[in-house]
Amino acid sequence: MFSRSQKFAVLFDMDGTLIDSEPYWMKSERDLAAAHNGAWTEQDGLEIVGMSLDKSSKLIKERANIPLEPEEIVQQLTASVQRELSREIPWRPGAKELLRDLRKHGVKTALVTMSMRKMASQVVDAIDFDAFDVIVAGDDVMNGKPHPEAYLKAAEQLGFEPAKCIAFEDSNSGLASAEAAGTFAIGIPHIVPIPAKPGRTLWTTLEGVTYKQLKKMVK
Repeated sequence: MFSRSQKFAVLFDMDGTLIDSEPYWMKSERDLAAAHNGAWTEQDGLEIVGMSLDKSSKLIKERANIPLEPEEIVQQLTASVQRELSREIPWRPGAKELLRDLRKHGVKTALVTMSMRKMASQVVDAIDFDAFDVIVAGDDVMNGKPHPEAYLKAAEQLGFEPAKCIAFEDSNSGLASAEAAGTFAIGIPHIVPIPAKPGRTLWTTLEGVTYKQLKKMVK
């Protein structure tokens, strides 16, 4: 299927970039806090968008006063979100169409997410075509976003230099990770704003984005 003539690869964040799952996460956080008589606001949820589960679970434990270990918090939140995803996977506009177009043209792709591998696999398995060559999940790395480890690992596994990879992200933390790895990073802000700065690329949507358009961007 793959052509060695392809000169670039594409790396996708999952939550908020490919799928509109952030509301699922925020609901799971509120429900968990409420079950332990703790308080967790919408603003609290927005503050941890794009953060690694390790860091976010510790913050939730402290701020909502939840008497569970961070690992238990991660497992419970993940299970809650997976239940929602089993009912519906809400795709972001243009995401699935772009994936399909890239695969049609033999472009290698990776899913780079801070969610656990079991949840990433659930989403990938629900796609009705062979969408990804590589998954790098939160439990596959020592350092979560904004550290560049996940994106560096994905590029290495695909066999591409980071500079030959286009990365799509919806959060400031995730975009910082992709930028630090040396990819051609593109922010698609969704629930939380991403600050503009010199040299940063921000788009409003993936809708209408095609292989031909991306091909022109990598030299």
